[in-house]
Amino acid sequence: MHARLIHRFLQCLLVAFCVMVTMLATDLRAADDLRAMVNALGGGNFQQSQKQVEALAKTGDPKIVPALEALSEGDLYQRKTDGTVFIVKPAGSNFMLIDALTGDTAGEEAKAALEKIKVNNGLRRTIRAALGGLTLMSPETGVRLQAANTILRTPSADALDGLDAAIAAETDGAVRAVLEKARAASVLVSDRPVDEKKAAVATVVETGGRDSLSLLSSALATADESLRPDIEAGIKQIEDRQALWAAGQNIWYGLSLGSVLLLAAIGLAITFGVMGIINMAHGEMVMLGAYTTFVVQQIIRTSFPGLFDWSLAIALPLAFLVTGVVGLAIERGIIRFLYGRPLETLLATWGVSLILQQAVRSIFGPTNQEVGNPSWMSGAFDLGGMTITWNRMWIIVFSLAVFAFLLFLLKKTPMGLQMRAVTQNRRMASSMGIKTPWVDALTFALGSGIAGIAGVALSQIDNVSPNLGQGYIIDSFMVVVFGGVGNLWGTLVGAFTLGILNKFLEPYAGAVLGKILVLVLIILFIQKRPRGLFALKGRAVEA
Repeated sequence: MHARLIHRFLQCLLVAFCVMVTMLATDLRAADDLRAMVNALGGGNFQQSQKQVEALAKTGDPKIVPALEALSEGDLYQRKTDGTVFIVKPAGSNFMLIDALTGDTAGEEAKAALEKIKVNNGLRRTIRAALGGLTLMSPETGVRLQAANTILRTPSADALDGLDAAIAAETDGAVRAVLEKARAASVLVSDRPVDEKKAAVATVVETGGRDSLSLLSSALATADESLRPDIEAGIKQIEDRQALWAAGQNIWYGLSLGSVLLLAAIGLAITFGVMGIINMAHGEMVMLGAYTTFVVQQIIRTSFPGLFDWSLAIALPLAFLVTGVVGLAIERGIIRFLYGRPLETLLATWGVSLILQQAVRSIFGPTNQEVGNPSWMSGAFDLGGMTITWNRMWIIVFSLAVFAFLLFLLKKTPMGLQMRAVTQNRRMASSMGIKTPWVDALTFALGSGIAGIAGVALSQIDNVSPNLGQGYIIDSFMVVVFGGVGNLWGTLVGAFTLGILNKFLEPYAGAVLGKILVLVLIILFIQKRPRGLFALKGRAVEA
């Protein structure tokens, strides 16, 4: 019984050994055939090399990828003595030889003993298509996506079989979408039946985008008459869709600009509404906030580089404190002596703005300063046909958070109650025991502090220079006047309205003329509504 079991075990072992030997021999023959095909890349003309590359691609063996990449880059050489092809790297006066299939080092050879395998643009296109097909079945998602995009850029009828196999095996939705689009592009340049080409046109139209429009436009030039109506209809459909996305992109740009204007103007709206002060130094408060961010980042870069992603969180309270103290000093030292004299106040704050600009130039220099973006504010993402940048999106969120904080402050806190009382009727508020001079001082400090944190946000999208605030002061006054002096909701609506209006006018009138048109429209508007969109009752009427 035991002898029979041992006999059967030995039989199974012998069969397994024979199978392994057979498989090894088959692999060796396949490797020899593959090496012969790689060696055949040299010694022929460009047309023969193209055919050989296509033959290698049909094997589907990923081992040939390094050889094809080296051929495309001009690093593939053939040894003159035996015709063996190697990937080479410079090694002094010689070349280091690398096996084209295994990647193993094969010693060194004199440069004169090797002949470079030449390539032209047509051969490079064939190599790109071959590499795309070979990497479609890679286990790495990124490699498959790159291969699909390569075929999409250079569609070929020869890639259809590989694309069909890749689509059937693909599990990632994003890669599958690119594969299907690449297959449709390849069908359009093939000799497939018209019905299949119509289905390909529908696939390209469904995915949309500029590259789809380019594909259909190039296919239209050589399309059959029965296919031309479908392609023309597809082109129109994509163009209409792009027009809608372009309008959406303009709205996004307008909201982005509006959020910047809101941050710059909201502090001005508070001081203007409560104190009736035309503060021409408000832009310099924004500038000081931006320079506070620069100083914080410089300290972090030199002493605490690991905290760079927290630089804005550290700069925000510091900018609020610095500009708030500067604003309090300006109000206590200059403005409180000029109440009721608007022209003198305007001139005085303008003089303060010039002093602050020159002080910053003397300390930091007149050139732009570098303020970096933390990692969470860098880059962008696509939303349909729009591109959304992270820094702009976070600034919109931040501006709305500041707006919500100020609303809470004005509606739910004793300081806010006193500010509203002074805004509506200063004399009555004073007779009720409210210390209106200190309300004015704290209001001016608050408005300056808000301008400072606006500078922190603006440092992420604009140049930090002594002139930073000058670019926003006029726009800020336009927002405040248009929305209604001292009204936060008016400032919000005014900022986003003017931002969107600017972005829709710019493509037709240009940036400068567009801003002029906006100014003219505001002048016409305040002829009909002198107090803006949301007029305050009380002190504004009394004045």
